[in-house]
Parts: sequence; structure tokens; C-alpha cells
Amino acid sequence: MSQFTSEPTDNTSIATIRTLAADVVGKANSGHPGAPMGMAPVSHVLFTRFFNANPKSSKWFNRDRFVLSNGHACALQYILLHLLGYKLSMDDLKAFRQIDSLTPGHPEANHTDGIEVTTGPLGQGFANGVGLAMAQAHLGAVYNRPGFDLINNYTYVFTGDGCLMEGVASEAASLAGHLQLGNLIVIYDDNHISIDGDTAVAFTENVEQRFVSYGWQVLHVSDGDHDLAGIYGAIVAARAEKNKPTIICLKTTIGYGSKQQGTHGVHGSPLKADDIQSLKSKFGFPPEEKFYVPQETYDTYRAAALRGAKLESQWNSLLAAYAQAYPKEHAELTRRISGKLPEGWEKNLPVYTPADPAQASRKLSELVLTAITPALPDLMGGSADLTGSNLTKVKGTVDFQPPSTGLGSYAGTYIRYGVREHGMGAIANGLHAYGGIVPFVATFLNFVSYAVGAVRLSALSKHQVIWVATHDSIGLGEDGPTHQPIETGVHLRAIPNLDFWRPADGNETSAAYLVALKSTQTPSVLSLSRQNLPNLEGSTIERAARGGYVLYEVANEDMTIVSSGSEVPIALEAASLLKKEGINVRLVSLPCWSVFDKQDQQYRLSVLRSGAPILSLEALTTTGWQKYSHEQYGLPAWGASGPYLKVYEKFGITGPNIAAVSKKVIAFYKQKGGEVVSPLVKAL
Repeated sequence: MSQFTSEPTDNTSIATIRTLAADVVGKANSGHPGAPMGMAPVSHVLFTRFFNANPKSSKWFNRDRFVLSNGHACALQYILLHLLGYKLSMDDLKAFRQIDSLTPGHPEANHTDGIEVTTGPLGQGFANGVGLAMAQAHLGAVYNRPGFDLINNYTYVFTGDGCLMEGVASEAASLAGHLQLGNLIVIYDDNHISIDGDTAVAFTENVEQRFVSYGWQVLHVSDGDHDLAGIYGAIVAARAEKNKPTIICLKTTIGYGSKQQGTHGVHGSPLKADDIQSLKSKFGFPPEEKFYVPQETYDTYRAAALRGAKLESQWNSLLAAYAQAYPKEHAELTRRISGKLPEGWEKNLPVYTPADPAQASRKLSELVLTAITPALPDLMGGSADLTGSNLTKVKGTVDFQPPSTGLGSYAGTYIRYGVREHGMGAIANGLHAYGGIVPFVATFLNFVSYAVGAVRLSALSKHQVIWVATHDSIGLGEDGPTHQPIETGVHLRAIPNLDFWRPADGNETSAAYLVALKSTQTPSVLSLSRQNLPNLEGSTIERAARGGYVLYEVANEDMTIVSSGSEVPIALEAASLLKKEGINVRLVSLPCWSVFDKQDQQYRLSVLRSGAPILSLEALTTTGWQKYSHEQYGLPAWGASGPYLKVYEKFGITGPNIAAVSKKVIAFYKQKGGEVVSPLVKAL
């Protein structure tokens, strides 16, 4: 593979990619033709000479992974998938950017066959690629044996100037260099064009020196438009470097062949009809024929696909031999590939009674991780430099580190992310996308806001990433408003397909992990306290796993208080004080809105029933609680710095004050008269 051999079909195939890109974007009258046209040569060399995958079995586990971080160039990826024979027809290319098509405006995982990760928000795909490479390094270290190099694929990432301007890519690149990920190859489309024009207006740093400082191998191809041998040689050199990730700086001309080549005019706008005809004429294609693909191009890519099918067949034979030599490891690996967790793992979840001592829910989280980690080798995670505060490292676990550092090994399961929240979240998406791994990540809840771009893509892409988000309210005390999350919870609760948990005690914390680990297509954020919380009478894992339940029941109630997390014990204190005055108050714990919303209507109305006013209580913003309550009590604005009990007192979140507030609510609704209907009763 060290010597490049030119094929008679190379130029025709590259021209096919360029003209198809113009036609695909032109028919949609929307999209980005420039990068696909500029990157056609490198795409052709990569996918016909190097890339190992089987389009007819797109989930083959040891396939090479490809990430288009500059996702706006997705016409390129769709064209390649079509030519290779994935489940993407010519009609699908013609439906680019149309409703319900398989070719949406940016690549979407779990939507289009052959797409590994969802990209488009720049820099995310770069960091996903780091996660994919980490996953290969880890699983290879755990399961490969002499003579059985089962997991040895490469991860290839296409990236552009925009991605490299984004901080998330810088965070991930820095960590990748430290981790010495020799299986990661990034190809940088250095075309000097972004939406605003030439990158000279805003991006003049020395990218190559930046990556050298990160510990990457930096290679160059000065003529990415024509030098196929140079492209080939760079990829060979990248694959040969086993102790560093590689970035290939590829000089290309955006929109190559167009009348507007080399300008931002071809970046994000379709080519005009006469330009497309001129383009086709330059390459010897019929100028009037749209979506033209010469048979020789199809044959070239079919040969690449057949090579991938043969490689998978050989791999399956190797896996079968592995089963005979290492039956235990084979059983575990194939289970993990299937996405199934070990039978009975949930029996390890801690169970609590009110007699058990009060503990912070971050500590309760640590106890869950300690209990389940021996039964779940699938778990792999870490913290953004807050291990001692997040309490995420289980005793005895080994760090995921390059063996040469003496700090751990690639077989290790604990990741030291450093202060890189956004990179951490995007890397975790890549870890999950690879398969066989359930990633968890950790920071303070407030700093999940740094990473919300990645969290949003977890939800959109159905990545099962578990966030351990501690220090979750004004209860963190002295660090003050800069660290106290007021609006963060409602932001995360508003993201579709994301479960935001705020457990009130030990059983609810176990329930949060139970549901998070069973929700294989949903990310979860576990919002955990710094301060101690008592274990509550009436809480069970089973009840909390429904997202909401009646913690304290009374008949003919005067009011119901619904609360979550650290405020549930305060609500219980208020209910106890009111009971002494002959006022009957029910208490509902609602640790997870989204899970509760999935319960049947009869159950939900039995929990938040009609007949008496419902007051919500939470030491966050009240926004969103209107869905579950008639009246809301919480934080009107930012928190305050001071001992946490004093902070709670300052904002009136104490048992006596909530009792007083409750009496005002009860009096108001009695004076108002009429039936009090559950807020869950709606027309729509």
C-alpha cells in the first residue's frame, strides 16, 4: 500500500463527484457545493484505496469510521454513500434537503445509512472523531489478543476552517494529542474560505504549529486539486504513525471547476445553470444531462465495496475462531456489540430506608457507580477536572491513558477530560456512536451550559450519554451566583429526548441510574446536590422510576406540593407543620418531567389530581412548572453567596415559609371558589 498506482478511472470518478455535487445542490436550490467539489480528489483516494467498510452491512463493527465535521458539505458524503452502494438511491440524491428525505441539510445519524454521527454545528464532528478513536483504542486494548487483532479500525475526519475555529475542536484536539491516538486521521480542507469570505479577515493563526504543540503529526499536501499521489502518500504516512493522531493539511480550491472557484460565492449557494453546464463540459461530461454517472465510476466504487465485504467476511471468520480460543471474552464482546446490558445488573442498585443516614445525592451517585461498575464493563467515563467533587471515580478503576505515560492504559475506563466540558460532551457522543460503550461524563450542573451544543446533539442523535451534574442549585452555597444554576435545569428539560433527573434521596438516585441505563436511545442529566439529603419515607426505586409519584398521601387534601431534588424534604417539613394546624397537604416528588410525561394519563392524573390547588417548589427558576402546578415558588433571579442554609433562608425556601406560602395559596383558591382542575387536564 506504500506506492500509489494511478487508475484510468480516477479522473472520471473525481469529475463525477464534482458534477453530482453541483447537480444535487442545484436541484434543491439550497446547500453548499464548494467544499464537495474541492474535496472530491481526497474523497476519491480515501474511499477507493483505504477505507474499509461494507456498504451492504453498514454496522460491521470493525469498519473504519468516517466523520464529515464540516457537515454543510454533506452533498459530498451522500454522493459517496450512493456510489459505494449504501441504502441511498439516485432519487434520494435528487431529494436533497426536502421534507422526509434521506438526504437532509446536514448529516444525521440513525437517519441515513452509513452516517456515523450527526454533524453541522461546526467542530462537533471533530470531537466526535476523537471519541470514536478513543473507543477503538479502548475496546482493542480490552479484547484483542495475540493473533486476534479484532478491533483495529481507523477513524477518518474531514474538517474545515470553521471547525478549527470552534473551541470544541480545540478542546478535543488537545486531549487527542495527550492520548496519543494514532488511529485518528484528520484531513483539513484548507481552502481559506468561510461564509464571510477569505479567512484572512478572522483566522490567521498557524494551524499547523497549533497541532504540533498539541502533539499531533502534521502532514502537508500543497495541491489537493490534482496531486493524487501526494494525497495517497500522506494517508499512508498517517496510518503508519501509531503514537500520534495525524492532521493532513490539504490545500484545495473551493468549488474547483466552477466559474466562481476559490471564492466564498461558491461556499453556500448553488451554481448557476450555465456554470453547471460549463463545469460538465470541462470534464467531458454531457453538459445538458443532470445527475450523470458514468458506468466506470459505479464500477470503481463497486470494487471498493466488494473489498469491504471481503474484509468483513474475513473478520467474521476471525471472530468465530476467537470464540473458540476466548469464549468468555467473545461472549462479553458480542453482548456489548449488540447493545444489551448484562442480565440482572440492576440488582446491584443500592436500596435505602429512612433509617439510613442523610447523604448528598452526589455521594449517592458515587455509591451507585461503585455498586454497578463491577457488573457493567460497558461503563466508561470521567470528569472535567472535578473528580473529587463529582465523585465519579470508582475505587480500583484504571485511568484511560497511553501506556507510555505510566498513568494508566487504554484498557482503563476512567477518562481525565481536563477542563474541557464541551469537548467532553462531544467526545462522549463519539464513544457512544462507536458501540459497545455507555459513556458517562461529569461536571457541575452550571457548566453543562458550556457543553450544551454537544448535549443537544446527543438528544438529536439518540446517544446514550449520562451526565453526572453535581452542585445543582443554591445549595452549593458559598461559590455564589456564578456557580449556582438557576436557568440550566429548564433549558435541559426543554431539549427533546433528554431526561433531566433531580433525585431527592437514595432510592430516587438509584432510579435515575436505572432508567438512564435502560434508555439506550436517550441521554440523561443527573442533577445532584452538594448538601446532604435525608432518605424519605415512601420513596422506592420502582415508584421513582416513573418520573413522579405521591410521596405523602392524604385524603381530602387542602393542597398538593410538587417538588424535586433537595427541596422535597423542605416541602415535607412544610406539610408536617401544616398538619399540626389541621391543614392536609399531599406531597408529590417529580424527579424527571420527561419520564413522568410518558406515563399513562390515568396515572399522571392520580398523582397531580384535581380537587385542590397544586404548588410547585424548586430552588431554580419557576419557568416550566406551570405545566404541573397552579402556583409556583422558586428563584426569582440569581442566587447568592453564603452558607447554603442562609442562602435558602434568604430566598424563603424553608419549611416554615413554604407553610406560610401554602396557606396563602389555599386561602386564595377557597376565596376564588369553583372547581380546581388539575393543570394536566388540557384540550391539546
